[in-house]
Amino acid sequence: MTNIDYDLVIIGGSIAGYQAALTATRLHAKVALIVSEDFSHQYDLNYQYTLSEISQITQKYSNLANLGIHQINIKLNTADLNWKKGLFYAGAVSKNLDTINSLHHLAAQGVDIIIGNSQFQSSPKLSLTINERRLYSRTYLLANGSRPLIPNITGLDNIEYLTLANIWKYLEKTTLPENWVILGGVPQSIEIAQILARFGCQVTLIVKYSTILPDLDVEIAQLLTAQLEVDGVRILTQTQVTQVRQIDNKKWVQAGNQAIETDEIFIATGQQPNLEYLNLPAVGVKYHQQRLVVNQKLQTTNHRIYACGDVLGGYNIQNIGNYEANIAVENALFFPRLKVNYQSVPWGISSRPMVAQIGLTEIKAKKRYSQNQVLVFKQYFKTATAAQIQGQITGICKLIVLENGTILGCSILGIEAGELINIIGLAISQNIKVHHLAKLSPIYPSLSEILQETAGEWYRHKINKSRVFQELLLSFFNYRRDWNL
Repeated sequence: MTNIDYDLVIIGGSIAGYQAALTATRLHAKVALIVSEDFSHQYDLNYQYTLSEISQITQKYSNLANLGIHQINIKLNTADLNWKKGLFYAGAVSKNLDTINSLHHLAAQGVDIIIGNSQFQSSPKLSLTINERRLYSRTYLLANGSRPLIPNITGLDNIEYLTLANIWKYLEKTTLPENWVILGGVPQSIEIAQILARFGCQVTLIVKYSTILPDLDVEIAQLLTAQLEVDGVRILTQTQVTQVRQIDNKKWVQAGNQAIETDEIFIATGQQPNLEYLNLPAVGVKYHQQRLVVNQKLQTTNHRIYACGDVLGGYNIQNIGNYEANIAVENALFFPRLKVNYQSVPWGISSRPMVAQIGLTEIKAKKRYSQNQVLVFKQYFKTATAAQIQGQITGICKLIVLENGTILGCSILGIEAGELINIIGLAISQNIKVHHLAKLSPIYPSLSEILQETAGEWYRHKINKSRVFQELLLSFFNYRRDWNL
């Protein structure tokens, strides 16, 4: 009988892989994490999160200066903050976080870290070959992430362009280019477009969809588009890029019927899972159109091999990858009973104001249920005292609810949307009805008021419905009286 080396072998050094390894060790499993030699950790997402925050600070205090408020004491010297200082600060934050979430930390927790490229083998038994060694494990987890998906555009092979994999390393070494064309379609393209525009660049964002992000609530997408345009981002929707060329020192992009001159081209149209080198067909793992075939328990078509994170396909969103990692690990180590429920997991865009969403949008809810069953409640941030105090009144909260009070989804654009959506996530996951949310008594002033006020629309709806019923009932009795029935 073959000896088992590990309870779980995790392939990939992505953030989801890191989370999976940490979870497995806490469950007292014997774990190995395989990290490929050419793996460059995760894209430096912390750069854009930090720079997005800095751009918000500079914009805010610039607006205050325009109002005649000049004497502001803050820890960060925003008065002369420029791009290089912002990039240096973001780099420092990113390096600190990389140190905290390092392979050394995992090793200290008891995870065996193995560097090298691996392949599955099916004969004589399921195993993983790495560095001329065979590893045998009870179960395996694919968490090897993804890489930028490069579209098929004429001339793209002949010019230099940037992706999420190299943009921050490039910008650390050069002066910030003035003109940008961004081929978008994912949350990160929107975030980076706004960051560059707020630091004074001329940015054109090109997306092939009718809206900047098809999974967003339509009204939220319209407001986000308006905010980006206010910040200076030129947006071209339903536009295909057919050709790129370099003439002298300038790059040219043919977008629809327009030829756009630019200094740099940044491509963020999607992600391509890292699946090719693993020899997956030999062990019965199926994938098609760049997506792994998995069930709700995150098992692949080989029941001993699980998967989590952006290797599954779709957006690269960290908290969703971590959610999947926790479920996949528990199913892999114990009896596989847990199922993913994405309706209770929020996701967001680190724009300014931030966008956060969970569950069904208004359109999707009305497609799934009868339109008479679906209620839509709204509240604007300008009504919240905390938003007024902070001067961040742009925003809206939309709550999608069934007639029986079940919360189907929520979309928020506004300050601290990422924090607010977590409360809705808890409500949905625990099946808390909207009238309980309306009974919140948030600290005054706080932005949680916006949730309580939005949920409070439920009672107004019920009162109006009751009033209509009473009027109909009264009309009926008056009718009987008038006709002596």
